[in-house]
Amino acid sequence: MISRRRLLVSAAAVAGVTSGFSLSAESVARAARNVAPELIVRPGDARYAELSGRGHNTRFLAAPDEIWLVHSAAQVEKAVNQATARNQRITVRSGGHCFEGLVDDPQFRLLVDTSEMKGITFDSTMNAFAVEAGATLGEVYKALYEGWGVTVPGGVCPEVGVSGHVSGGGYGPLSRRFGLSVDHLYAVEVVVADCGGRARTVIATRNAGDPNRGLWWAHTGGGGGQFGIVTRFWFRTPGAVGAPTALLPKPPQRMRKTLVSWPWAQLTEANFTRLVLNHGAWHAANSAPGSAYSVMHSSLQLNTLNVGSVKMEIRIDATLPNASQLQDDYIRALSVGVGVDPTITVQEGTWLAIALEPTPSYGPFTRNKSMGGHLRKPLTAGQIDAVYRSLTDPNRTGFGLVYLAAYGCAINSVGSADTAVAQRDSVFKLWYSNNWADPAQDANEVEWIRTLRKAVHASTGGFPVPNDQQGGGYINYPDVDMRDPGQNTFGVPWYTILYNDNYPRLQRVKSTYDPGNVFRHALSITPS
Repeated sequence: MISRRRLLVSAAAVAGVTSGFSLSAESVARAARNVAPELIVRPGDARYAELSGRGHNTRFLAAPDEIWLVHSAAQVEKAVNQATARNQRITVRSGGHCFEGLVDDPQFRLLVDTSEMKGITFDSTMNAFAVEAGATLGEVYKALYEGWGVTVPGGVCPEVGVSGHVSGGGYGPLSRRFGLSVDHLYAVEVVVADCGGRARTVIATRNAGDPNRGLWWAHTGGGGGQFGIVTRFWFRTPGAVGAPTALLPKPPQRMRKTLVSWPWAQLTEANFTRLVLNHGAWHAANSAPGSAYSVMHSSLQLNTLNVGSVKMEIRIDATLPNASQLQDDYIRALSVGVGVDPTITVQEGTWLAIALEPTPSYGPFTRNKSMGGHLRKPLTAGQIDAVYRSLTDPNRTGFGLVYLAAYGCAINSVGSADTAVAQRDSVFKLWYSNNWADPAQDANEVEWIRTLRKAVHASTGGFPVPNDQQGGGYINYPDVDMRDPGQNTFGVPWYTILYNDNYPRLQRVKSTYDPGNVFRHALSITPS
């Protein structure tokens, strides 16, 4: 069995790590000896079907010539060198939760699977917590909290891989209090390819004098799989000093999780509109940095009629003496004029137990189309009308969702250019999602969500183009439609929707570390 407590210096050093510190020959050799060899699986192998089918969205199926299960950066270098030498399109998968076909696409001939790289340690050399790229969020939460009583503010789905989540920005229930995952990212280890396609491993930090700082910055929201292949992250909160237990945020000892449910059978269009308007107005007034409500996260889940109800999940620090009052006042404010008494279920437990609760399954409804972005201001009555009409379509067979996640507070205390996440003045993260089971319904189900998106964002060509109300898209909620000239006819390019003014800088990083565009997908950045 492979040891989870790997040496602080990986076997990437065998191939030569570009970084701000040097390694002894003895430490390099010791690291190499403690790493299992790569495993290469090809079609015909009994394991191929399971490994190629690990993707979350069954609309897309990987069909590579080779799947490389890797355990070190050196092995990733080997895979990249083979791919460039043989002209094989290469891609990488960590947790397999990409919503679009950016990974599970038949054009990729070599798939690097980092899911065996799960080491989570404190690196005294870097004075930061080292997390290998194959770990899931749940594994990160558990290891950091049980080992040191700290955490990284990440998402609500513990099964999601840390690599794509963090590289795209990363947010979750503690983000209004502590910021995004990337606001605590100190360094990243990435296998890149030079202009001749030759691989090398680079460690890039946020230190001002680091010549590779741009590569660190690109992984604070630029998205995964397009500058190189990440093999490790290091986390330490800026300005934090002292023992390891003081270097990252401490989550609450206990968390209160409340589910609020409004049955569709009792909701009229007027009720529904009032609820969503109340929700928007409250968040517009309570999402500034320093808000008393930074300790609370919520997500309003506007489900389709066939799901049976509209729901909201609230998570709040249960150790606060006024936790009940804050939550009750919030629910009361949302209920004004709605005229429907919701069902309220309260659960309290340790922060870790609630953070590790499995994501509810969609059962056979594993085919998905989704997209998302940011809102600087709440949805208008006209936009809510468009949402209502789509959600109440009596001919729906899929499970549709409009998801409004609380944003802002500490997230908005960071400058728009300090990380690659440009959206630092939003009050909501917005996500449209649709799940269904029957492949024969793909075209109809995709069209349903496109129609919804176009109706809500009608004034900006059907996409959340940055303006006074909208903050733009989100690479972790990808939508290849925005790069399709048949879909995006508004005149604002896809990269502006996703990255706002940060795109030119991301292009420069791409040109420096992947000049040959080895690492690319349907929404990847092109070299400048």
